[in-house]
Amino acid sequence: MKIEDYELLLKLREIGTVRGTAKAVLISQPAVTQRLKFIEDYFDEQIFIRTSKSLVPTPAGEMILTHAQKVIDQEEAIKSNLAQSSGEVQGTLSIACSSLVSQRFLPSILGEYTQAHPKVEIDLVTGISEDIKREHKNYHVCIIRGEKLKEAVSKPLFEDPLYIFDTEPFPENQFKERPLISFKSDDSMHDQVDNWLYHHQNDIKTIKKISVDQIETCKQFMQEGLGMAVLPESVSGPLMNQYPHVPLQLEGKLVTRKTWVCYQEGVRSLPQVDRFIASLEAKAFL
Repeated sequence: MKIEDYELLLKLREIGTVRGTAKAVLISQPAVTQRLKFIEDYFDEQIFIRTSKSLVPTPAGEMILTHAQKVIDQEEAIKSNLAQSSGEVQGTLSIACSSLVSQRFLPSILGEYTQAHPKVEIDLVTGISEDIKREHKNYHVCIIRGEKLKEAVSKPLFEDPLYIFDTEPFPENQFKERPLISFKSDDSMHDQVDNWLYHHQNDIKTIKKISVDQIETCKQFMQEGLGMAVLPESVSGPLMNQYPHVPLQLEGKLVTRKTWVCYQEGVRSLPQVDRFIASLEAKAFL
């Protein structure tokens, strides 16, 4: 059995379908099926029951999956210990990062990091901050937005002011009714927007809401005149000179989205982790 076989079993359990797993690991569906058959033959046990909706582990499969997780954890532990003892920056660096930060800032940060430390293997997951918080113990470093992670060391990276954009102006002392376009984000972002709209209900009313998955789609819908959109400064720079906008303010203060780097106590003893966090702390984001 190879490490990749154990990783495949865990990915099958996580995603729940052969088709989805094949897409995630970038190999063909028949190849995944063939590899699973080899593993089941190796253990002489059926690992998953194939239902119409998803793969369900058998009792024997649960035992094998527990073993697979232990093998992966031990592999990561020995790599980290070797990297720490050698003094050379190598090993695996696992990162979970907010989608917005991963799109806007992470490519250049990782580009410089991997050039400086080519022996480090990067394991990156992106997504919504709320999802990352739930799984934060599975990663060396988490980069999240909104509220900080209380169960870990959390250091602020930057504050991202929010603006509301539209193709139509925001005239003073005039009531404005427009649709609001929103992108998929964590609840804290939506709470901030709803709170601001509540305090400005005498100025702006949203007559309907349009929800989209991606922030880029949200921007494009706004640019096509479909409605207003609340966007952070980090992704709206070029729009500032092209479209009417106003900053979100409450009691004279800007409404901002905080971005944090979070990690477990002691993890910076790993050279590859410490160097990456240091590069984040030295970054001028805005």
